[in-house]
Amino acid sequence: MIQNDNELQVMMERIRRIQNQLSALRKAETNPTNYRLSSSGFIAELDRMQLEVREYLASPPQLARVG
Repeated sequence: MIQNDNELQVMMERIRRIQNQLSALRKAETNPTNYRLSSSGFIAELDRMQLEVREYLASPPQLARVG
């Protein structure tokens, strides 16, 4: 679970890298069955990470406690 804005940025970078990998796979894999088999794990991981990002962004910001 994402705990802060730094972790959010790391997650968003991971999402971008996986999206780039999928884009490259789409160009390289010409067999539709092989593409579906190869991409399914990446897509499941993207779904999981994007849900984490949405949950973090939907939560109210935590105020810093003084004292």
